[in-house]
Amino acid sequence: MTWRIAHDSDLPQIDRFLSRHIQTSMFPLANLRDFGLHTAHPRALKAWVLDDGPRAVFAITNEGMVLPQCPDCTDEELAGAIDQIRGHALFGIAGEAGQARRIMRLAGWENRPATLNDDEPGFSLTLDQLDLPDATGADLVPFSDLDGAIALRWRRDYLVEAMDFDPARAQKQAGEDVEAYIKRGSHRVLMIGGQPTAMTGFNARLPEIVQVGGVYTPPNLRGRGYARLAVALHLAEARRAGVSRAVLFAASESAVRAYIAIGFQPAGQFTLVLFKNPKDPA
Repeated sequence: MTWRIAHDSDLPQIDRFLSRHIQTSMFPLANLRDFGLHTAHPRALKAWVLDDGPRAVFAITNEGMVLPQCPDCTDEELAGAIDQIRGHALFGIAGEAGQARRIMRLAGWENRPATLNDDEPGFSLTLDQLDLPDATGADLVPFSDLDGAIALRWRRDYLVEAMDFDPARAQKQAGEDVEAYIKRGSHRVLMIGGQPTAMTGFNARLPEIVQVGGVYTPPNLRGRGYARLAVALHLAEARRAGVSRAVLFAASESAVRAYIAIGFQPAGQFTLVLFKNPKDPA
């Protein structure tokens, strides 16, 4: 079966297909709804579909993040999808773990230097099951309320610690990220006694579901439940706005414990790979 380029007329079918695999499709769904197909935005998608249903979607952002949803593709079909993006800049890959690892192997990317190359446990929560911790003395404020220098430092430190970015790349990326968070209104800061203690955010958002990401607590404030409370308060805010479900992927055992404590349940595995040289071709 041959892959064909997706067009705007395919978007309703693609949206329905990705929504059936929502746990591992939040990035392509949100990017399509926010930035569209074949536009100039760095996060806009080029996408290919298999069959008219479709039964698989293979996408890459303009900046080079591969976002597959190919649950029943053969190795031959995946190899055909990879051929569509040869020569394109390759920032990384994010998707269901089994698919992502097969694509890495078939594409010959397994030994490519990466700052992050992890399989992370997925979790899901129906928001009417949210277990909200005691929030006495806590306030959740927009990210724009955080002092700019602190915002940049927290995001830079997150990128160095969690993504293994070198300091120069982390500093540049942090500036872009903070600007985007403020513009989108996607992130929040937990204040305790008037002092910032943790940040949380949604790295993908649809009217009915959010994906939690970018959660960070400075090292000197860890172990006090601040990140867990920040996430819970942000989800409570989303629930009041009509969101009914949240998904996320946990990068550490402490994060797993925090998310389970507020009601999240295990839901599959997710692979996130960020290559060290994002301008290198696929």
